[in-house]
Amino acid sequence: MGTENKVIRCKAAVAWEPGKPLSVEEVEVAPPKDHEVRIKIAASGVCHTDWTLLNDCGKGVRTIPFPLILGHEAAGVVESVGPGVTTVQPGDNVIPVLLPYCDECQFCLSPKTNLCTKNSEKLQQCVLADGTSRFTCKGQQVYQFSGVSTFSEYTVVPEYNVAKIHRDAPLDKVCLLGCGVATGYGAALNSAKVEHGSVCAVFGLGAIGLATVMGCKAAGASRIIGVDINAEKCEVAKKFGVTDFVNPNDHSKPIQEVLMEMTSGGVDYSFECVGNVTLMRAAFESCNTAWGTCVIVGWTENNLILVSPKDLLLGRTLKGSVLGGWKSVCSVPKLVEDYMNSRILLNEFVTHTLPLKEINHAFELMINGKSVRSVIKM
Repeated sequence: MGTENKVIRCKAAVAWEPGKPLSVEEVEVAPPKDHEVRIKIAASGVCHTDWTLLNDCGKGVRTIPFPLILGHEAAGVVESVGPGVTTVQPGDNVIPVLLPYCDECQFCLSPKTNLCTKNSEKLQQCVLADGTSRFTCKGQQVYQFSGVSTFSEYTVVPEYNVAKIHRDAPLDKVCLLGCGVATGYGAALNSAKVEHGSVCAVFGLGAIGLATVMGCKAAGASRIIGVDINAEKCEVAKKFGVTDFVNPNDHSKPIQEVLMEMTSGGVDYSFECVGNVTLMRAAFESCNTAWGTCVIVGWTENNLILVSPKDLLLGRTLKGSVLGGWKSVCSVPKLVEDYMNSRILLNEFVTHTLPLKEINHAFELMINGKSVRSVIKM
C-alpha cells in the first residue's frame, strides 16, 4: 500500500484523562514489530465497556494508563505485517479481537476455556509484547486498550489477536462480532448451553442483551423474558426473540420476585448483560432454586456479588462469560460466515452510523438509551 515500514499519520480519538470527552487528534502509528499486524480500520462499534473504562477508571474498575486510545469492536484491512507473521497478509479483511489465541498455551489447548496467556499481562497494561505502544501523539506515547485500540484510522495489533475473515464481508456490520454480538450470542450457546424448550430471562437489552436473546432463540428456548427499565426497548427486543417484556419500574416488588411468580418457580437460565452487581444478584435469584443457571455477561470489576451458599448448595449455578466463550481467532470467522448465510442478525443492531469526529455523541446515544449500537466509520 506504499506505507509499509513507514510511520503513518492518521486521526484517532484520544482519551487524555479519565472522565473527559475523547479528543480527535492526529497520531503517529509506527510500523508493526515481530508478530504484529498494522490494520486500516474501516469501522468500529462503540461498546459500553469503552465508556465504563473511560469514566469509572479507579472508581470500581481497574486503573488504566492515560493517554489512551479506546475501541475494541472493529473490522478492517491489513496494511502491513511485521516479521514472523504467517496467518494474515496485506489486503486481508480482518477483525481484531480482545482475546488472543496463540494455539500453544494450556488454555488455548483446552476446550474448557477461551482465555489465552499470550502476552496477557502486557495487554492488561495497555502495551504490546515489548512493553511499549505503537501510538504517539504530541510527542508522547499513547497507550493501547487491550492491544487493539480501534478508535483510530490505523492500529497495530498482535498477530494472535487478529481473525482473518471472508473477503466479501461488510466491515461496517461484521465489526460487531469483535465483541458485543459475539459475546451475548455465545453466552447463551456456549456458556449457558441453553436447552430446547427452556425458559430464559435476559437482564439489560442493549446490544449484548439482544444478542443473548438471539442466542436463546437459536437454542430453542420456549420463552425469553427481557428485562429493562427503558420501555422503548420492548418492541425492538421482540424482533430478536423476546416473548415477554418486563420493566422493573412497573412493579412494586423486586424484579426477581416478579420473575419467580411469572415462571412458577424461576427461570432455567438468566443472563445479566449490564455490569451491575445488584442486578447480577437479582438475575441469580430469578433462577429456579434447584437447577437454574445464571450467567454474568456484563463487565464490571472490583465489586462483590453477595450470594448465599445455600442457594448454590440447593442447585443453582453462577458462572461468567467472556467473549461468549468463543475461541476468538478461530471462532469469529465462522460467525462471519453465519451472518453472511443469514443464520445470525447483525444489521438490526446498528441504529446509528457516525464519523469519528462524533465519537462522543455516540457515547451520549448509548448512555441515554437512544441506540442499540453505534458504528464509527473511518
